[in-house]
Amino acid sequence: MKESTRKLITWAGLIIAGICTVLSIVFAMKNGDVKELSAVQANGLFDATFYILLCLIAVSIIAILVFVCVGLGKKFSEDKGYWKRFLGIVAAVVVVCVLSYVLSSGTDVSPAVMEKFDISEGTSKLIGAACYMVYILVIAAAVSIIYTAIAKSFKK
Repeated sequence: MKESTRKLITWAGLIIAGICTVLSIVFAMKNGDVKELSAVQANGLFDATFYILLCLIAVSIIAILVFVCVGLGKKFSEDKGYWKRFLGIVAAVVVVCVLSYVLSSGTDVSPAVMEKFDISEGTSKLIGAACYMVYILVIAAAVSIIYTAIAKSFKK
């Protein structure tokens, strides 16, 4: 991909992200006060903002998936040994997911919240697993950043 095309796509992505941010803020601000809005405002601006936001988020997700797939395809065609590293990374993420699920107790959400929002123990276990997975991945990212910084300083 040409550099000018890449820059254009990057700027388009940033503009879409900015619009999504603004619409998210508008949606969040209107969400709590929908009952107080007039019927025209609630059915007009609120719905339009919400659906435009959903469309832009969908476009963003599709664009991310396309660029990831194109990048992976290019990397796989250039480096034949990349498959092993890629499968190793996928296996590591699966191990983190399983480990997170095993560490979760199913009582990660208080009983009052479980009753209020009608959350089952299985859903609570998934919430806890997601939290543990985020913790593990953030710690792994921090350790890898620190390791890379230290390794670069010793190479100089």
